[in-house]
Amino acid sequence: MEDKHNCVVAIVVSYQPDLGSLSVLLTTLAVQVAQIVVVDNGSDTDVPGWLAARCDVRVHGLRLGENRGVATAQNAGITWARERGAHYVVLFDQDSEPAPDMVERLVGAAKTMAAQGYAVAAVGPRHLDVRRGNPPPFIRVRGLRVVRCSCTEPNAVIPVDYLISSGCLIPMATLDTIGNMTEELFIDYVDIEWCMRAKHRGYQSFGACAATMKHRIGEVPLTFCGRTFPLHSPLRHYYLFRNAIWMYRQKWPPLHWKLADSYRLFLKYGFYVLFTRPRLEHLYMMTLGIWHGLRGRSGRLDAARG
Repeated sequence: MEDKHNCVVAIVVSYQPDLGSLSVLLTTLAVQVAQIVVVDNGSDTDVPGWLAARCDVRVHGLRLGENRGVATAQNAGITWARERGAHYVVLFDQDSEPAPDMVERLVGAAKTMAAQGYAVAAVGPRHLDVRRGNPPPFIRVRGLRVVRCSCTEPNAVIPVDYLISSGCLIPMATLDTIGNMTEELFIDYVDIEWCMRAKHRGYQSFGACAATMKHRIGEVPLTFCGRTFPLHSPLRHYYLFRNAIWMYRQKWPPLHWKLADSYRLFLKYGFYVLFTRPRLEHLYMMTLGIWHGLRGRSGRLDAARG
């Protein structure tokens, strides 16, 4: 593998992508990493064929054939990168827009924290959702409180409990120790579960304030009392609630985190029932997710119903 930027491989997960947005992402990443692998989750478009037509030897395509979930796609990309000797992987959704120096700043932050004696789990950038106008803060749970850590210093590196997966840089050595993403979750809580599992093993995740990326969280945001909130489809709410319950049933997450997160989940349930449309569909899918979580169902919804 080309020794570029410490052998970073970018893993882009795609599903029914807008090829224009995907092209912008690949062009931005091509000068920041050694290689890029696009793992397609069964799109109708021939994404690997489209990639081959670009004639860029640094960009590769993997086709899963069907939608097997973001965790499975990420794991396929991680395996591909590991086989090629990558030192780091950096994960992306198909519509993310990293700053031109984002990967370099993430690697720098990872090295700095490792030099200070930390076992580095992952390092993530500040996300800017242009529809909301404010970067979502980094998250830490202290006692029963969820603490939102904003970047008061431009070059600060902030210890966090978990990171959004898109833009997240992970040392391959950490993945070798902690393991890959949990495929049973399919989507939602995949990033939280992995970061919390790493934390349980003594590894620390960090937010790098100097690294930035545009990223859309949810669908069209919902405005309420002058604030904007990310809004997802009823199907995404199913996975959100099911996988949260799955996390609470595991023995290793700390009790204070379970209590703090479940309180937020309770508030989300009431909020989405009252203020999202169609209300009955959101109510049904969230409740089904809770029920399936309590019964230990996992995987894709149609398979889970079987």
